[in-house]
Amino acid sequence: MQAVDQQFLTYEDVEQSMLALVDEHFFQGNFLKTLCDGGYTNLQLRYFALQYGYYSRHFPRVLGASIAAMPPIDEWWVPVADNLWDEAGRGEPGRAHEKLYLTFLQSVVPDANLDRHGIPDVPMSPAVGKAIDTFIQFFRAATPLQAMAAVGLGSELFAGAVMARIGEGVLHPHYQVEGTVNSLFWQVHADEHEPRHYQLCKQILERHTTPDELRLMYETGRYIALSEAAMYEELHIEMMSLTE
Repeated sequence: MQAVDQQFLTYEDVEQSMLALVDEHFFQGNFLKTLCDGGYTNLQLRYFALQYGYYSRHFPRVLGASIAAMPPIDEWWVPVADNLWDEAGRGEPGRAHEKLYLTFLQSVVPDANLDRHGIPDVPMSPAVGKAIDTFIQFFRAATPLQAMAAVGLGSELFAGAVMARIGEGVLHPHYQVEGTVNSLFWQVHADEHEPRHYQLCKQILERHTTPDELRLMYETGRYIALSEAAMYEELHIEMMSLTE
């Protein structure tokens, strides 16, 4: 994780710096711009749908790893456990994110060859595998504050906005030619889950106000966010290499 020279006076300064980073590396990045411009072929969008499915499927493992780095104090681990419970659909049949994702996947890849768990017969992309491994390895050595900042600032702060943009992007008319794309998975994250997940993390993070703590939280959020941004960029490269 790279140290930064930037100085922060308040938690809000950290948030604003993170949002500026997200705008540059996610919203101005090749993946979201190409997706929202309708610039991918059907084959390329199919590839994304199959590969993001692996990322979504493994994300509960990432949350579990973050909980392992938390202190045995409920106000620390419960916010992340709540996030994990959302991944499970809060016990409601058909609402588990693994099941919700299939509504998107099968609308984009109706002929996908899936096993009984919904796992496709194509291998996981190197981009996705590297991102998952990076996150889980990070939590092995993370302090509790780093773990909370990784989840809160490195993901949940902007996840809703990024997933909303993906949800908008997949509804571009260009992608509806072979059938209507189901964007419910993306809408649920954008409208319901991610903003609440971030607020639960923020309740802990904003208590840490020393310059060293603020810098550490930013460094952590930056590292995790850039790792995810790299996944999207590498997926874009992999997608663009595909031809009909």
